[in-house]
Amino acid sequence: MGRLFGTDGVRGIANADLTAELALGLSVAAAHVLAEAGTFAGHRPVAVVGRDPRASGEFLEAAVVAGLASAGVDVLRVGVLPTPAVAYLTGALGADLGVMLSASHNAMPDNGVKFLARGGHKLDDDLEDRIEKIYEEHRTGAPWVRPTGAGVGRVKDYDEGFDQYVAHLIGVLPNRLDGLKVVLDEAHGAASRVSPEAFSRAGAEVVTIGARPDGLNINDGCGSTHLDLLKAAVIEHGADFGIAHDGDADRCLAVDAAGEEVDGDQILAILALSLRERGELRGNTVVGTVMSNLGFKLAMEREGITLVETAVGDRYVLESMKEHGYALGGEQSGHVIVLDHATTGDGTLTGLLLAARVMATGRPLADLAAVMQRLPQVLINVPDVDKSRAGTAPELIAAVAEAEEELGATGRVLLRPSGTEPLVRVMVEAADIDHARSVAGRLADVVKSSLG
Repeated sequence: MGRLFGTDGVRGIANADLTAELALGLSVAAAHVLAEAGTFAGHRPVAVVGRDPRASGEFLEAAVVAGLASAGVDVLRVGVLPTPAVAYLTGALGADLGVMLSASHNAMPDNGVKFLARGGHKLDDDLEDRIEKIYEEHRTGAPWVRPTGAGVGRVKDYDEGFDQYVAHLIGVLPNRLDGLKVVLDEAHGAASRVSPEAFSRAGAEVVTIGARPDGLNINDGCGSTHLDLLKAAVIEHGADFGIAHDGDADRCLAVDAAGEEVDGDQILAILALSLRERGELRGNTVVGTVMSNLGFKLAMEREGITLVETAVGDRYVLESMKEHGYALGGEQSGHVIVLDHATTGDGTLTGLLLAARVMATGRPLADLAAVMQRLPQVLINVPDVDKSRAGTAPELIAAVAEAEEELGATGRVLLRPSGTEPLVRVMVEAADIDHARSVAGRLADVVKSSLG
């Protein structure tokens, strides 16, 4: 059996890969593993369980709740809320475990189970490995030790979670948003109620699109992976700017008043300057990934801010932030982590802080985003090659060196073997898009010839 846990929980097609039986079994296993680790010592354990609006989340939530309660864990069911809301409530309520049912930006047929540790942080890899091992042992026959009578978990709907999370978001803002007009694309997802409520309570005039989830339309042609509707709506309504979330609202991308995209790197740059101005950018450092646009790196250098780069994935960004105590990090995709106020990427919080910066400076978003010039970036996936030799093949090493010399200080080359497929990703940045395409195409040909 392949590893169930990926970089963001267990995901798959709901009721095919991710079945009710699997969700229940993993929940029981998680309860047992955390009990063995001493997490529940001396008290009755409590879990917070939330989900996005996918139809499959209804039966998967029931399975997770049943599994936890059968293992003696009391459950607070918070309903449809964003992933960062479940993480926040797990910490704020002193719960021992959080569980979020979502496949984030994936299409509706998919779903996922993500376990959160006490405090709302992602589980360590070793705990995930242990949960998977224990689950497999009991799936093949070893019986669980189950509580009976008063030892079984109790289940309660915790409706207060919505207002508690929105109040938290409003409390983080350094200033109000009165007079600002914003379009919010909620991707028919988990933030369809939370985000408009938070922006409205903060004083903004709000126009919403993609805010009518029916269980089937999540991420369907809208949200952070499909910005065309938002661009059109911002222009149609004469808004100051627009914000787009994904299905579980841990991402935020933006669109300025002219309908131009403002990506995660630009948002990070804006927030880095904002936090520094308020004395909250610890270490004068921001954390990005190796895929961060070179324009972002150059902008941070110009502003005297240190950029720490990690592997691709918000979990690696978060690990670096926690290890070194940094306050801000994120990805080009819109995962932005403000560690003083969230334990995961929080799309609504990011959008609110971006709006607060626009209000505080009196400058339009396009002007703020101009702090960095987003250099053209070309990505080519080269399939069916021996990715293990990407860093050792002499012909490829020479080709990369030649390309880097050709591009100079205003360009960059990154070759990255896929973590899940037999392919190598070739990424090239340059001041000119045609130049980037030319270099990327040549390197892709060398990858095919030398690794094929």
